[in-house]
Order: sequence, then C-alpha cells, then structure tokens
Amino acid sequence: MESTIDIRKKIHEFIDRADERVLCIFNEIITTEEADEIDHNIPKFFYEELDKRRERHINGESKSYTWEEVKTRARAASK
Repeated sequence: MESTIDIRKKIHEFIDRADERVLCIFNEIITTEEADEIDHNIPKFFYEELDKRRERHINGESKSYTWEEVKTRARAASK
C-alpha cells in the first residue's frame, strides 16, 4: 500500500500534466468536498432547535401541513 506522501506526489505529478477534462473532474471533487465540510459546520443549536420543534409536532403542539397544503399556500403567497 502506498503512503499518503507517495499518493500526494503521484497526484501532484498527474495534475501538472493533466488536460482540461481531468482538471474539471478534480475541481468538482474539491468543490463537493468543500461543500461537505460546510454542511458539517452546522452549529449545535440548530439541531437542538429542530429537536424542540419535532417534539412540539409529535405532541400536537404545533400545526403541520401536507405537501399539497404547503404548495397551495406558497402559490397563493407568490401572487
């Protein structure tokens, strides 16, 4: 198995001579990885608030809507 250093070196050498198609592929990989990192940085309080709202929903303390009701309300609001 190759070491991380060997893999990095191999990738750097490959990128130095890669054509545009390959560079675009690497760019998409990097963009996806960066987006994943952002998703993992959601603050804990956001999840806590979601949990509170879920509990209120389960206990019948908050109003919920069907998907059809949501679409109807959104369309009416945009007019």
